[in-house]
Amino acid sequence: MSSIMPTYKRLPAQFVRGQGAWLYDARGEAYLDALTGIAVTGLGHCHPAVSEALATQAQTLMHCSNLYQIPAQEVLAENLCRIAGMDAVFFGNSGAEANEAAIKLARLYGHQKGIESPSIIVLEHSFHGRTMATLSATGNAAVQKGFEPLVPGFIRVPAGDIEAIAALASNTNIVAVLAEPVQGEGGVRRLSNDYLHGLRQHCDSNDWLLMFDEVQSGNGRVGTYFAYLNLNLKPDVVTTAKGLGNGVPIGACLAQGKAAKVLGAGNHGSTYGGNPLASAAAMAVITTIEQDNLTQRVPVIRQLISQSLYQYSHAAKDLIKTDSGQGLMLGFVMQQDCKELVSLALEQKLLINVTAGNVIRLLPALTLSDDEATLIGERLARVIDTYAQQLKG
Repeated sequence: MSSIMPTYKRLPAQFVRGQGAWLYDARGEAYLDALTGIAVTGLGHCHPAVSEALATQAQTLMHCSNLYQIPAQEVLAENLCRIAGMDAVFFGNSGAEANEAAIKLARLYGHQKGIESPSIIVLEHSFHGRTMATLSATGNAAVQKGFEPLVPGFIRVPAGDIEAIAALASNTNIVAVLAEPVQGEGGVRRLSNDYLHGLRQHCDSNDWLLMFDEVQSGNGRVGTYFAYLNLNLKPDVVTTAKGLGNGVPIGACLAQGKAAKVLGAGNHGSTYGGNPLASAAAMAVITTIEQDNLTQRVPVIRQLISQSLYQYSHAAKDLIKTDSGQGLMLGFVMQQDCKELVSLALEQKLLINVTAGNVIRLLPALTLSDDEATLIGERLARVIDTYAQQLKG
């Protein structure tokens, strides 16, 4: 019996080594990873630039308290703010911590304006983390069940409905809107450009903060470093994590303008956040994405996977309603719930995920070769055709 709390329904696979797009079990069997630890190893497993940065930093200084200046953190902050168009950043260890920081920032912003009970607008189908505040902000009753009472101060509205936002303009307790430009756990749903621009307009009109959760969509995954960078708009706050460290835990809450001036000494903190080791890993990720122009590969990889799937599968056109998502947040929306596809894919030595019950979610590495991208589509085609035969039988 395992001594680990059973918080995961684990699949019958155990990996001991990774290289690029591949994971290997103890017998040496190779599995094609189209999930990357849920959008974490965006450069693939054991990328040499990240491994070298970690090895070098580990021999120099692994940890230093944030009570002191940390040169590696300063370099990372400068480059991340440059890319994001932000002014300042707080580092934590995860996406949940980054979003927790954003929530605290928004509440303090409200209190500094004299609002006693600040509220944040959040969206249905959202996922922001599993701390009590981020769980409360999440639009998924199933993951909230059993953890009541939830944290108050969140107003939930349908995703994509700008009129629902407009209807709240008279609520003087609202201080911010928190949204994922591409909802990951909620079904790989991309919010429309018009809707995101509408959010910016309403936030400007009402002196609310616009906060984007790009924990999953950031770090090049959607074809730009952040999803908002091709929209001709900027949020006041943006959070990210996952692919930022390529497997090393690090999260970031970035802010610009008035939002960058809210938090001060003593308002928030983190023991490990942005320590030298994590900062070195994240800086290697950023440098690699920029120098290798990996965002340009994203639409190519997406197209190769999709083309290969529909080319090799006899059943895909009948069982898949539509494709969803953006870039390498790639979803295939099935006609019915299909969680059993995860196990069928494992039999094909392919790692995938099914979210929202009926959405096949692929989050492959930005470093895939053309052949590897095509092979993901081929293997997924076999999975779907096997599933179709089971439905008939």
